[in-house]
Amino acid sequence: MDATALPIDADDVARAAARLEGVAHRTPVLTSRRLDAATGGRLFCKAEHLQRVGAFKFRGAYNAVAALDPQVRRRGVVAFSSGNHAQAIALAAALHSVPATLVMPTDAPAVKLAATRGYGAEIVTYDRYADDRAAIGQAIATERGATIIPPFDDPLVMAGQGTAGRELAAQAPDLDLLVVPIGGGGLLSGCAVAVTAALGAVEIVGVEPAGRRAARDALASGHTVEVEVPRTVLDGQQTTSVGERPLVVLRRLVDRVVGVSDEEVLATIAELATTTKQLVEPSGAAGLAAVLAGHLDVRGRRVGVLLSGGNATPEVLARALTGGTRALAHRAS
Repeated sequence: MDATALPIDADDVARAAARLEGVAHRTPVLTSRRLDAATGGRLFCKAEHLQRVGAFKFRGAYNAVAALDPQVRRRGVVAFSSGNHAQAIALAAALHSVPATLVMPTDAPAVKLAATRGYGAEIVTYDRYADDRAAIGQAIATERGATIIPPFDDPLVMAGQGTAGRELAAQAPDLDLLVVPIGGGGLLSGCAVAVTAALGAVEIVGVEPAGRRAARDALASGHTVEVEVPRTVLDGQQTTSVGERPLVVLRRLVDRVVGVSDEEVLATIAELATTTKQLVEPSGAAGLAAVLAGHLDVRGRRVGVLLSGGNATPEVLARALTGGTRALAHRAS
């Protein structure tokens, strides 16, 4: 890959936005005087937990499926995911009346497994700590003549995810800082391209689980780094590396990546649920957790934050509500 050229640009994001027009939700931007008072900044939270399938992933999945040649599309699509990309591909495929097969870990949240099946997709499970999901997906695609749609390392997926940033830039102009969760990097890279094109110089920060340094080490070394599957409540960010294409964008446009602990994320989930009445899953709350935990100084700044998903399990929500509010109350004091 030519490292001097970005794999996607603002025109790619604009084309994705045209495909998604009238299909994806234009999610609202939420504000909170309590959160502003606690941080000293002005926070603008893009509510992608209210997107179709409960996550930003619908944007990239639909853009990728819609862009396929109709004859290719009819042979079906295959994807691998811990849940949100799986649901998104399942729905996008259903909307185009094509078969979808999803390779999902056996310990994926039950709500995500059930939703994926509910959209009519076939599910093939694997052990995320022992099996190679990409190899399983490739074998299925080869056997069936289907097309693999990766969860993040794909220009159409990246451009689709970037439409969330494109909307945010229009809804909350003059941002000083953009904070986005990062697993494989599709959302962060797409939003970085879109927001930079729309607003110019904006500080951009990614947020990953504290125990997973795949993004931080990749930025430091300049190449993708494979890590062990992290043991974390942030199941949407348990990928073992960032994608090669997203990394090209991250190195050019992203200033840094910070880590957040499970406890900080659970506290943020509790705060959102109890004071803003929003249900956000752990990975979806990672960006805001970095702000509320003080990993980023946002005082006097206009800050865009991606709340990237809302598919929290009852177990995680219960854990957050029984312990998380006290942790955040201590932080805010």
